[in-house]
Amino acid sequence: MAQVTVTIDEKAYRMACEEGQEDHLISLATDFDRYVGHLKSQFGEIGDLRITVMAGIMVMDELSEVTRKVSGLETELASLRSGQDGAAEEYARKEEALTQAVTELTARLNSLTRKLNGQASVDKAETVES
Repeated sequence: MAQVTVTIDEKAYRMACEEGQEDHLISLATDFDRYVGHLKSQFGEIGDLRITVMAGIMVMDELSEVTRKVSGLETELASLRSGQDGAAEEYARKEEALTQAVTELTARLNSLTRKLNGQASVDKAETVES
């Protein structure tokens, strides 16, 4: 375990954390110290414990808001994915219908071509006989 010293409200606290997490812990403590400093500037000296509890509640309020937003975004993402699946299915159906229409058109054109070629042969024969 790594050990770091963080400062909150001008008091040093020695803390343990996982190796490699030292900078993250220092950053978290610095952010929390800002909450404490902000509350102290608003309310003055109302007691360290009270300020710390208020700062903790503010952090939890922000966490709650972020959690709510993430939940909403997850719901929106699921809806978009569902719509994407529906759109992909619709695209596949339309592609199948288009392929079938092109196949039928090709068959009709081939049939007409054969008929016209047969008619041309009959016309040629009549022209030669005349």
